Amino acid sequence: MTSLSAVVITRNEERHLPDCLASLRWADEVLVLDSFSTDRTVAIAREAGAQVEQRPFKNFAAQRDSALQLVRGDWVLFVDADERVTPDLRDEIQRLLSGDATALSGTAGYWIPRKNYIFGAWVQHSGWYPDRQLRLMRRNRARYDASRPVHELVQLDGSAGELAGHLIHLNYETVGEFVRKQETYARYAALQLSARGIRARPHHFILQPLREFRRRFVSLQGYRDGWRGWLLSVLMAWYTFEVYRVLAVQTKKAGG
Repeated sequence: MTSLSAVVITRNEERHLPDCLASLRWADEVLVLDSFSTDRTVAIAREAGAQVEQRPFKNFAAQRDSALQLVRGDWVLFVDADERVTPDLRDEIQRLLSGDATALSGTAGYWIPRKNYIFGAWVQHSGWYPDRQLRLMRRNRARYDASRPVHELVQLDGSAGELAGHLIHLNYETVGEFVRKQETYARYAALQLSARGIRARPHHFILQPLREFRRRFVSLQGYRDGWRGWLLSVLMAWYTFEVYRVLAVQTKKAGG
């Protein structure tokens, strides 16, 4: 029988963790890899029967790689604390892993579509759906790219398939939350651009945000999401500006 380990990476997630773990009760093993939370995250995990390990947080890719070394299952399902596994996804994974092992042997991972709930509603356009995430993988045939510390990239030894069942992602609730998280992502993105030798130029601060707004609102049909689509398109244009602003600051500090 093929076994499955579910992994949740946490840092002060007492609000979201109970429902997340409840959606994972069917897994053979549940690991909560915590970055020394100061709230009740660890206690909640242990009360739910999850295995708890703690590691200092370096970046998301490093945490996920650590988790792959800690679990025992043949397959690993990564779920964030603010995500929920739907019954359809649960049933699909169980059917998949209990099926023909020979048919399964050629596949090293699976992409899972994700429904993002932003500002109180499911956002179906603007680039936020189907938002497929490579979260189900064969433990001994997966590793994370250390050069991608955020929006981490899985490297598989084998092919990847696609599942139909969904993850539910309880994403940004307020503009303030969105801005705080995107500021962190912008710093990582700027570092990646710098590593590729890209420098911020004056036209980047105007043209790149405008292109991003047009891509989100027009090409990806953000207008169909109403005011949420418009606001998200504006916010992602701001994020693009922020990436180049941070890149310019980093370049100046480095004497470039």
